[in-house]
Amino acid sequence: MLTLLEFQVRRSLKQDHQRQLAGLYVGNPQRKTSRPTAELLLAAFKEIILLLIEVKNQVYAHLTTLCPLQQRIFTLLSFPTTIYTQLAG
Repeated sequence: MLTLLEFQVRRSLKQDHQRQLAGLYVGNPQRKTSRPTAELLLAAFKEIILLLIEVKNQVYAHLTTLCPLQQRIFTLLSFPTTIYTQLAG
């Protein structure tokens, strides 16, 4: 799965006019790469929180909004952001 993740993102970056992805490196957000690793891609999502609260048999959900880097990764993977946003639905 990790290899497939890397392959898809790298292939999409090659087809993209920008050809590089910035923001994956902690402490150096301007650093760009055309060959991101699966570990770096997944680490970009580590701050996501899904909070579920039940009050009087009613469940309320709060989901962290995707940052631009996370949205870009979704685009490179050809994933619609609705697969993420519907989690809080």
